[in-house]
Amino acid sequence: MTRPNVLYLHSHDTGRYVQPYGHAVPTPAYQRLAEEGVLFRQNFCAGPTCSPSRAALLTGQYPHSCGQLGLAHRGFELQHPERHLAWTLRNNGYSTTLLGVQHVVKSDPGKTGYERVPQLASRTAKHVLPAALDFLREHAAGDRSQPFFLDVGFTETHRVFHDADPTQSASEDARYCLPPPVLPDTAETRKDMADFKASARVLDAAIGQILGALDQHGLADDTLVILTTDHGIAFPQMKCNLTDHGTGVLLIVRGPASQTALRSGQVADAMVTHLDVFPTVCDVAGIAHPDWLQGKSLLPLASGEVPELHEAVFAEVNYHVPYEPQRSVRTARWKYIRRYDHFGKPLLANCDDGLSKDVWLRHGWSDLDTAPEQLYDLVFDPQERANLVWDDRHGAVLNEMRTRLERWMRDTADPLLDGPIPLPEGAAVSPAELVSPRGG
Repeated sequence: MTRPNVLYLHSHDTGRYVQPYGHAVPTPAYQRLAEEGVLFRQNFCAGPTCSPSRAALLTGQYPHSCGQLGLAHRGFELQHPERHLAWTLRNNGYSTTLLGVQHVVKSDPGKTGYERVPQLASRTAKHVLPAALDFLREHAAGDRSQPFFLDVGFTETHRVFHDADPTQSASEDARYCLPPPVLPDTAETRKDMADFKASARVLDAAIGQILGALDQHGLADDTLVILTTDHGIAFPQMKCNLTDHGTGVLLIVRGPASQTALRSGQVADAMVTHLDVFPTVCDVAGIAHPDWLQGKSLLPLASGEVPELHEAVFAEVNYHVPYEPQRSVRTARWKYIRRYDHFGKPLLANCDDGLSKDVWLRHGWSDLDTAPEQLYDLVFDPQERANLVWDDRHGAVLNEMRTRLERWMRDTADPLLDGPIPLPEGAAVSPAELVSPRGG
C-alpha cells in the first residue's frame, strides 16, 4: 500500500467561527476545503483549553488519560509522549516535521516524535507560511517515496488580534459586525469581533496558499488534509468553558484521492470529537490502531456505513490559569456540566483580556454566581443559558446525565474521582481571585 501524506493544519482559538459554518467571517480557503472534503458540523474538542485539547487530538486520549492537565508553558507535560501521533506515523515510515505552534510539551518537541522542528522567527502566519511552502516545494522536488506528516500550527486567531482593516475586507468594519451571541451588541464588542475577523483573514490566506501549493506540486491527490483548531474563541464564556461555545470546534477533512468518502463535499451532522482524528489517520494510512485510543474512526460515518459514532461526547477542564475542575457530557439533546471547585464565582483569569471582557467586568461579571451543576436543553436552549437542574420536570434526564458522566469518569480512571487533582511538580497555578491571566 502506498501511504498518503498527512497534513495537519491547526489554528488557535477559532472555534467554528469560519465561513463554512455559516458565520460572517470570510474564509474562502476554509470554504474551498469544506466543499472538497467533509465538514463535521458537530465536532467537539475534549478540553476547551490550549494544551489539553491539542494533546487529546494528538494522542487520541482524554486530557486526564494522557496526563495533559494544563498548559504546557506552565509546566504541564504529557505522561506518555511516545503515544503522540507523530511517533506512530514515524514508526510506520513517515518523515515527521513540526512548523509553528505545538503547545503540547514545554521542553523539546522532538520527544513527541518530530524529526525536524525548524526554529522560526515567530509562530504567526508571517513566518509559519513560508516555512510550510518551502517544505512542500522541497518534498515535491526530492524523493517522494517516503510519505510525510507535516504539522503546521498558527498562532492566529489567538489574542492579541490583528487590527481590523475595512479596506481589506468590508466585513472588518466594526460598525457592521455582530459579536458572538453570548455578548451584548456594543461598540466595544463589535470592534473586538472585527479584530477577530482580521486574524481569521490572515489565517485563511495562509491556509489558501498551502492548499494552492499542494495543487501546484501535484501533492493534493496523495495527501490527507486535517484542518481544525483547539477550542472556542477567546471571548467571555467561550474558551475555557464546557458549553458548546467553548468545546464546539471546526473540523474539515479532505482525503487523498483513494478515499472518495472524504472527498465528497458533504456536511456530517453526527457528533464527533477530536479523539476521532487519530484513528481516522490510522485507517487512511493503513496502520493498526494503538491500544490506547479512546476515539473512533470517522471513515464509517463519512462513507455512510453508520449514522453516528457516539451517543454522547465528553469534555473536561482542569488547570488553565487558576485551577477550575469541570466535567461535561453532551448528547444530541442535552448538556450536563458539573463543577468540582468551591469558588462559586467566575474565574476571571481563565478568560483572556480584551474589549469584550472589559464590558462584562464593568457590568459586574465578577459578582455573578456560578452553578455547581448545569443542565441545558440544546433543542430549546442552544445558547445554554437556562439551567434546568432545579426544574423537577427534568429530574429523570438529570439523573441519566449524572450517571453517564460518572460512568465515563470511572471507565477512564479520572483522577478527579479521588478529590482535587494535585498540582504536578514543576507546574504553575494562579489564585482563583486573579482577574487577568497576565497577573500570575
